[in-house]
Amino acid sequence: MSPELLSVLVLAVIFVIATTRSVNMGALAFAAAFAVGGLAADLDADAVFAGFPGDLFVVLAGVTYLFAIARANGTTDWLVHAAVRLVGGRVALIPWVMFAVTAALTAIGAVSPGAVAIVAPLALGFAAQYGISPLLMGIMVVHGAQAGGFSPTSVYGSTVNSIVDREHLPGNEGALFLASLVVNTVIAGIVYVALRRRGGVPSRPPHERVAVGTAGSGGGGGGGPVQDPPETTGTSSSGTSTTDTATAAGTAVPTAPRLDAPIAVTLTGLVALVVCALAFDLDVGLTAITIAVLLSIVWPATSRTAVAEISWSTVFLICGVLTYVGVLDEMGTITWAGDAVSGIGAPLLAALLLCYISAIVSAFASSVGIMGALIPLAVPFLAAGEVGAVGMVAALAVSATVVDVSPFSTNGALVLANAEEVDRERFFRQLMVYGAVVVVVAPVVVWLALVVPGGI
Repeated sequence: MSPELLSVLVLAVIFVIATTRSVNMGALAFAAAFAVGGLAADLDADAVFAGFPGDLFVVLAGVTYLFAIARANGTTDWLVHAAVRLVGGRVALIPWVMFAVTAALTAIGAVSPGAVAIVAPLALGFAAQYGISPLLMGIMVVHGAQAGGFSPTSVYGSTVNSIVDREHLPGNEGALFLASLVVNTVIAGIVYVALRRRGGVPSRPPHERVAVGTAGSGGGGGGGPVQDPPETTGTSSSGTSTTDTATAAGTAVPTAPRLDAPIAVTLTGLVALVVCALAFDLDVGLTAITIAVLLSIVWPATSRTAVAEISWSTVFLICGVLTYVGVLDEMGTITWAGDAVSGIGAPLLAALLLCYISAIVSAFASSVGIMGALIPLAVPFLAAGEVGAVGMVAALAVSATVVDVSPFSTNGALVLANAEEVDRERFFRQLMVYGAVVVVVAPVVVWLALVVPGGI
């Protein structure tokens, strides 16, 4: 067996073990980089570490550090509830609010599962309260996370753009972001219309919201906005004052913390991050860390735990996979694999095959891991110029993430875990069927739109 084939088989084993044994893929990749690089390619430690993505490490740590502070001081809670208030309680718009909020969170730096973990409990709570289909609400949340997931300041976007730069491929940050935004918004729109016609969104609230312990209900009716109930005062985990909305079911739905100085300054910092990255082309990671440090100095109490809440598992995963990919490059595996793909003789067919591999593996394993592995492996194929690099990278990225509603993925599992008042076995089957449909349909659609002549 050639060293190149061995290294590719080890990569496949990494994905299988990470999926079936719940071992961090990055840890597996670091171990494989040491073993394969040392045994099959006779590389020393310096050669193995040469592939470590130090710049990407700073981006991932910095962006998730800033987002951890935003979560700790109540900024993310404020954004979610402020968005719900903007629609005036109109039931039909609540799924789109959850879509937009999750997209905004990933766009400003939340890891996709982190954003879903924040929004899904609230969204599915609203679904149970207002009679909205939990399948619809879960799908809207996950596709919202992916819609914003490739902004230049996001974790996914920063990862892909960094890989493109490292591999000296032509890139277009705006095209990547727009591709994911459009594809996920269109899918969400189709699902919304289809499930609403089947009664997934009630034309009017199933009940008027009533304060616990009061007699009678409010007088609103028809299909108008849901009436707001009385509120009870409480305190958020960040120490800011909040209010709890009592529901007819007797549970309290927390509302946003008040817009205090820490939240206002954090919102300003998030806007500044976007402006600095897009308008002044400043490094996203260093800018995010700078803003996070300033917030920590001024408000150390709410920022004390932020470093511990950096998404270290994601950082570990991405850096480990890319270090192993660096070993593959040193061994000549990248060129070998690219030549094999090109040898199919039909570049567009090879591109479609890569999109399907990306989608199928990602439905069960890490989306960012498969992107980190497949894009470098496709470099020689893309360098031949027979397929546009910008469109192909976007197609691979979208194919790898649009399937994350699968119940076998982290996002899908979070939706399943937070669904209320559902038959979980039936809900699991619904998510699995929907995920299978996306795996079959999405790759060919993005291939037609982004790769085939006439795409990007």
